[in-house]
Amino acid sequence: MKNNKFTIEDIRNMAKEISQHSVIPYEDLPRYDLFLSQVTDYLNDKFEGEKYTNNIVQNYIKNEVISKPEDGRKRGYTKNHLAQLLLLSYMRPILTTEEIKKVFRLAFNEINDGEDDIISWEMAYKTFFNIQQENYDSFLSKDYFNEEEFKNMIKEASLKGEDEERIMVFIVVMNLIAEASVIKNIAKKIIDQYFETER
Repeated sequence: MKNNKFTIEDIRNMAKEISQHSVIPYEDLPRYDLFLSQVTDYLNDKFEGEKYTNNIVQNYIKNEVISKPEDGRKRGYTKNHLAQLLLLSYMRPILTTEEIKKVFRLAFNEINDGEDDIISWEMAYKTFFNIQQENYDSFLSKDYFNEEEFKNMIKEASLKGEDEERIMVFIVVMNLIAEASVIKNIAKKIIDQYFETER
């Protein structure tokens, strides 16, 4: 990716590429039931940097974060299980396991009783997919970098060449981290307060 100069346009292109490969459409999830090892292979293939193991998935089932395999069959992991695990994968960096359980409980009540679900896993997943796409589109249209302010900083700090480029990347990354931190804190507060009022 390194060319003569790393620019804001490079960052926009990265975001565009990520948005096209980030969330798998529900229709593209495997249609056939899977063995647990196939589930972990699928997740590890889709999420770089993650390391799902059979034990991790089984712990999520044991702790009732996701539902049990169909009728205890070995090849009992359905499209709904993949939807649950994919949603969970996006929530893991932001929420604790207990908080994820609470969020799932809002829409699905008792995780192992599909009869009391308020909406389907398909609907939940498709909704998340649409929201995620909208957020990437929003990112691409948002100005994460005030060029006028940056020019003043260059002048004030007497930045030149590679230092100018490095500080530009630093500012963009810090801006994204600040936004992610705000969003994470708001999400946690909503969950905490909602379940506090439920008691």
